[in-house]
Amino acid sequence: MDINIAVVPVAGLGTRLLPATKSQPKEMLPVGRKPVVQYVVEELTRMRMKRVLFITGPGKTSIENHFDLNEELIKELRESGKEELLEELEYERAPLQYFYTRQRELLGLGHAIQCAEPFVGNQPFVTALGDSIIGMQAKSDIVQRMIRCFTEHRASAVIAFERVPMEEIHRYGVAKPRSAGEVFEIEDLVEKPTRQEAASNLAIAARYVFAPEIFDAIRRTPPGKHGEIQITDAIRLLMKEGGKVFGVCLRADERRYDIGNFQAYFRAFVEFALEDEKQGPALRKHLEALLDHHP
Repeated sequence: MDINIAVVPVAGLGTRLLPATKSQPKEMLPVGRKPVVQYVVEELTRMRMKRVLFITGPGKTSIENHFDLNEELIKELRESGKEELLEELEYERAPLQYFYTRQRELLGLGHAIQCAEPFVGNQPFVTALGDSIIGMQAKSDIVQRMIRCFTEHRASAVIAFERVPMEEIHRYGVAKPRSAGEVFEIEDLVEKPTRQEAASNLAIAARYVFAPEIFDAIRRTPPGKHGEIQITDAIRLLMKEGGKVFGVCLRADERRYDIGNFQAYFRAFVEFALEDEKQGPALRKHLEALLDHHP
């Protein structure tokens, strides 16, 4: 099955990253050399997506600007003898079509995905959260493996999962798998369970593949806390009505970098900066010297 549409929700306010996110989206915060959302789009490009729909909100126009062609900037770089910097803008020419629609009310991830229905229609599609990078430099093929699982099992949905420490399990949506393995059918999903309630340490990891029936399930999902429609609840409804939902585990080298708070953001920035081919070695020496003086 050829799945080539991706939906990227980017409407959240990013309040846990204030004041950095007061005037710019958290998805545009730099991690190393690139903004978060560029890594997400580059991952989707490698997975041969052809159309990307961003679900945006107020204050997100810089995302649109970032993926537009900037001919004036290209001309300036050429005329000023800085053509070597043109390579940094190569992402602008990715073989993708970009589309944008507003989530006019911030009513949860389920509601954000629902906003994509007029665009997606009756086709299966990928959903990739715009504030989460999968793997160092986004070098991950998790979406490809998820699409393969979706097709082989004729699934209603496939979800990416990462293994997290049990002491952190209360922060995530967690799978109750029917069997062990890197690919597994899901019996149930529990949103933010206690350590005692959690059936596993498998946490939802920001990537989904959906059949179009997810839209009807979202419509029939009652709002939860703060009036938000949770995608986890809609997926559970699919399973209750006989839909098959599968999980695919991230590999050890496909760690999820969730840019949702300052602790995660600082760690991600440092790790990506240390891996930078040009600046990483010097930064490593600098950090080692700092740590030597500040034990």
